[in-house]
Amino acid sequence: MVSEAPPFWWRKAGWEAWALSPFSYLYGRVAGHRMKTAKRASVPVPVICIGNFTVGGAGKTPTAIAIARAALDKGLKPGFLSRGYSGTLDVTTLVDPDHHRSAAVGDEPLLLAREATTVISRKRVEGAERLVKEGVDLIIMDDGFQSARLTLDYALLVIDTRRGIGNGHLVPGGPVRAPLAEQMRQANAILKVGDGSAADAIIRTAARAAKPVFVASTEPRPLPGFAGKRVLAFAGIADPSKFYRTVEILGGEIVIERSFPDHHQFSEDELADMVKEAKDLDLLPVTTAKDAVRLAGLPGQAAELLWSGQVVEIDMVFDDPMAASTMIDAAVENCRTRRLLQK
Repeated sequence: MVSEAPPFWWRKAGWEAWALSPFSYLYGRVAGHRMKTAKRASVPVPVICIGNFTVGGAGKTPTAIAIARAALDKGLKPGFLSRGYSGTLDVTTLVDPDHHRSAAVGDEPLLLAREATTVISRKRVEGAERLVKEGVDLIIMDDGFQSARLTLDYALLVIDTRRGIGNGHLVPGGPVRAPLAEQMRQANAILKVGDGSAADAIIRTAARAAKPVFVASTEPRPLPGFAGKRVLAFAGIADPSKFYRTVEILGGEIVIERSFPDHHQFSEDELADMVKEAKDLDLLPVTTAKDAVRLAGLPGQAAELLWSGQVVEIDMVFDDPMAASTMIDAAVENCRTRRLLQK
């Protein structure tokens, strides 16, 4: 298994999904009830949550970064709030990209910390309060939509148009995190990423619910001299195939693919095997920015793989150049209204 999501989640529902349907029903009842009845604390600054309908990557982190950059352009001081998935620290922590390693704080927080103040916390309310103390005036929460204990001023749900919501079943029979009706009710807008058709039904549902639908695409940063290179491509992300398509878009010829689970911490043997394969076949190792931060600062084979290889960086680009600014303005206005009502 190359991610947390079993492969049958992303195919038309078969016997596996239907066999698990009683458990999916129970899971959905609990998840939906929690979303409806959650008691949420408030902080005195706007909170934007970047979530998705399903388990697995849909582009939340590059979306969060794009919104943070737009906030900086507006003169705001954004900050990121993350649970620090896969990290070992269990206390609220201000992430220092020059000091922390991914094993401690998680890979996505390290990517976020390159852009703006980032805090990880298992308790998101505590994390939000820490960001306020750091002078942040806009909190961008990476994930946590279905389990938020923090009042959200704007919830954006990101959906990958190639994978959509998979087989449409709730966990464990499928990748859906909570009943779609409740998720749609609490969302402020949908972000449709890519040019596939797998999300068409969700987009129609959003339109019927009068939810704004923004459109974006992930665009790789140019790599001069990369086109035509024979490469060993490796990725430990939720959807490695997305990365391999990006490598091919950049003109790389993939000779070997190596897929690992999302947030994977590479063993020395795994790294040594890839270094040897690349040398034996004269291949350029190439990986994602998320994998690169997990390798950064490690000795031995990790350092050699990074030194000899290439990292593919991507950006989330909105079709409407004002989309991120529109979301930020809505969050600010919703926060202002919320605070007036609390007085």
